Amino acid sequence: MSKEKVLITVKTYPTYSKSYEELVCTAGFKEDGSFIRIYPMPYRKLEYEQQFEKYRWIELELVRNTKDFRPESYRPVNYEKITQLDFVDSEKGTWNRRKEICLKKVYNDMSVLIKEAHDPAKWVSLAVFKPAFIDDVIIKETEREWKKAEEIAINKEQMDLFPEHKKLEIVKKVPYNFYYRFRDINEKKSELMISDWEAAKLYWNCLKKHDNDEKKACDDVRKKYMDEFSKKDIYLFLGTTKEHHVKSRNPFIVIGVFYPKIDLQGKLF
Repeated sequence: MSKEKVLITVKTYPTYSKSYEELVCTAGFKEDGSFIRIYPMPYRKLEYEQQFEKYRWIELELVRNTKDFRPESYRPVNYEKITQLDFVDSEKGTWNRRKEICLKKVYNDMSVLIKEAHDPAKWVSLAVFKPAFIDDVIIKETEREWKKAEEIAINKEQMDLFPEHKKLEIVKKVPYNFYYRFRDINEKKSELMISDWEAAKLYWNCLKKHDNDEKKACDDVRKKYMDEFSKKDIYLFLGTTKEHHVKSRNPFIVIGVFYPKIDLQGKLF
């Protein structure tokens, strides 16, 4: 057991587990620039002062999650002893300080990354990826409700695991999945689902803005992730799920987008 400082860069939309109830996959970078996954994290059940935002340094006690073979996976020892530290701001969109921490190792070849993910000597499950070109954002309709069995498990776990905390309403399920379709440095094409909390939050905000018009809400999500981000220097935070890490041909999903301004000076030299 040891205390670690972690710069939080990833928070996925809540999902539900029969073992742990509502969970958020949280990830970030340690001071040495290595990626780390903090799981499980019942984020919405944390007290307000413990609810950290992205690009905030936090300090907490972590131990290896021995139920997860992926080497980056750690679990918090005590959720109530998370200390919030400095926030790393965007520096007028340049993200220079963030880049120093987050871009120490960047992949640009998807075949290399997948090979390392499937290599038992490495089991790489978190990575920063630089796409050569973003081709499209694909939106697919999916189930509108959580499975009933999961809801039953959630309610049971809320009573059993965290009786001292506030009970939560089940978070709404986004009825669409969003995907990035992109190419790597060798023109290899990939289509990966975006599970970032920001994408889901954007959808719900746009749905409210457009008086529950789902098409207009989806159009706004696509505009943000395709049109607006195309003007930025895009990197993708990729992660695997434990369930699909070994058996999937490409086990990665997009768990976050890193989008500083394009460094025009760097492109000139």
